[in-house]
Amino acid sequence: MSLLNLSKFTGHAKTFFAWQIELTTRCPLKCRMCIREGAGRWHSKDMLLDNFKDISGYFSKAENIILQGWGEPLLYRNLIDAVRIVKEKGASAGFVTSGKGLNGNYIVELINAGVDFIGFSLAGATAKTHNSIRMNSDFEILLENIRFLNAVKKEKKIDKPRLHIVYLMLKDNIIDVPALVELAKYTGINDIILTNLIHVSNEWQEGQRVFSGRGRGVNEAHEEILQVAEAKAKKLKINLRQSSLSPVDVPVCEENPLRNLYISVDGEVSPCVYLYPPVPSPFKRIFCGNKFETEKASFGNIFRESFDIIWNSKEYAEFRGCFEKRLKNYKRLFPSGAENEPPVQCRTCHKMLGV
Repeated sequence: MSLLNLSKFTGHAKTFFAWQIELTTRCPLKCRMCIREGAGRWHSKDMLLDNFKDISGYFSKAENIILQGWGEPLLYRNLIDAVRIVKEKGASAGFVTSGKGLNGNYIVELINAGVDFIGFSLAGATAKTHNSIRMNSDFEILLENIRFLNAVKKEKKIDKPRLHIVYLMLKDNIIDVPALVELAKYTGINDIILTNLIHVSNEWQEGQRVFSGRGRGVNEAHEEILQVAEAKAKKLKINLRQSSLSPVDVPVCEENPLRNLYISVDGEVSPCVYLYPPVPSPFKRIFCGNKFETEKASFGNIFRESFDIIWNSKEYAEFRGCFEKRLKNYKRLFPSGAENEPPVQCRTCHKMLGV
């Protein structure tokens, strides 16, 4: 669900790199690595199109509008309208999807609306692995839709939407990564993003994460698998982006709240998707094997107040100030100490481990 690494797709001309907007929290899948598996009561809702239109005047501030949060964007009945609105405001539009609900007509509508990028979530290079993790998904139908989408692009002689695969690595599926590279080539996708299980909400998920916590060594077998995949990707000319399997000092996490933000289905403005899940606050989070209760972080509601007031509020400025200080001090060998701590909400997030 996290913010994508889209820097390879777009430039850096505007104030914000990306606004991630949650159109719906509904999802037809029961993925074993989802926060819903351990988070308790779920808030199911769709954003009103009128609310989306009301905030669209701000979209020109961002290079990318990612139309996705904790739900499946294809379920949003006004997704085509949302894409068109984003395009009218001069931003790139796209999302990550499980592919559930996609069909030939929907694909053509999305292309005609001008969608710029689509990421497809896979959990295996075979139907057996994928379907056992992304439960209620159909691996073969997903691949068929990807091939059809590429066929339509070829017929229309267009290069958009740019497609990529998002693959969340688990102990149960990491062995499939080399075969995933071959699958990408077969389906006509040139970009793969390998991600880690960031929000851990139950014991099964904790046992499935492949990255090591602080003070623990990396699984050598996992490293070897990724090295094989990297060599295969180079040979097949596939762009493979790997998340680290061990902690790395980072001044600002990959979500980068200095240039990105998240807007929930209810209009709450948060630094990132991991700080505002659609569950009661505080929400459960397992960080490096330890359980924590974390308060949801919102700095205002964009449906009720102007974005400028929210962004420039004292609380939001102080939150970002922690990262600005870390970024500045990073150039001085990143000295440790309380003065260089990230915001309190981020101290138990695996993203701060650079994974």
